[in-house]
Amino acid sequence: MKLCDLHTHSYYSDGSLSPAELVKLAEKAGLSAVALTDHNTSKGLPEFMEAGRNSVIETVAGCEFSTDYEGTELHIVGLFFPENAWNEIEDYVELMSIAKHASNIKLIRALQGAGYDLNYDEVAATTDADEFNRAHIARVLVSKGYFESTADAFDIILKEKHGFYKPPKRLSAIGTIRFIKDFGGVAVLAHPFLNLDCDGLNDFLPIAKEAGLDAIETRYSTFDEETSKKAAELAEKFGLKQSGGSDFHGAAKPDISIGSGRGNLQIPFDFYENLKP
Repeated sequence: MKLCDLHTHSYYSDGSLSPAELVKLAEKAGLSAVALTDHNTSKGLPEFMEAGRNSVIETVAGCEFSTDYEGTELHIVGLFFPENAWNEIEDYVELMSIAKHASNIKLIRALQGAGYDLNYDEVAATTDADEFNRAHIARVLVSKGYFESTADAFDIILKEKHGFYKPPKRLSAIGTIRFIKDFGGVAVLAHPFLNLDCDGLNDFLPIAKEAGLDAIETRYSTFDEETSKKAAELAEKFGLKQSGGSDFHGAAKPDISIGSGRGNLQIPFDFYENLKP
């Protein structure tokens, strides 16, 4: 059975591998197609697609956008971006990147005020991304012995409810879907059920479909069989295609393997073929 993985990250956002290393790892895992979907950046795509030209597997140029819908954070994945759209992605997320930078400065200062020994520059040095995120901060805190794992760091101090982190203003979910479609990409709702329940999805999906949403992820590393079934039923209900991905980050999420997630993930190559424009 031919398989694919349409949701992965490199060190251009918060993964640990280079884009070229991702392609090699996908080959080793026996995948037939893999997408790079770094958070809010296209900067890894030239290296990724070049590696794909020298590979036996299909590579898909993508990006995962952090967006807002009526106060809820939703992630919209764009797939199959043509090369002439890559710089446009950077322009599109520029204002959000500025807001993210300011948010990071405030978070570091808040943590320093609470007695944590870290600074902006040392966290920035842990990534090749233009701007780090909370995952990078968590890793630094773990390396200094404050927490046993990045999950602990989030649960104890880095989630918004703890008062240190104030999220920056995000892109519009509907506007982002339209942006993806304007450049000939395929728009996918990533990991449904993460921040929306069935009622929320039933409200959001018809509006998103009207704006151009093509698909939702029905196969995902944290989904059990029942959750995947519910997602597939929603896709059928609203006339959407199915996508899927591991959300592989390398060392940042050591329990998630490319293509297979936590060991039981299988994303049919048909998903790739049905989504390809």
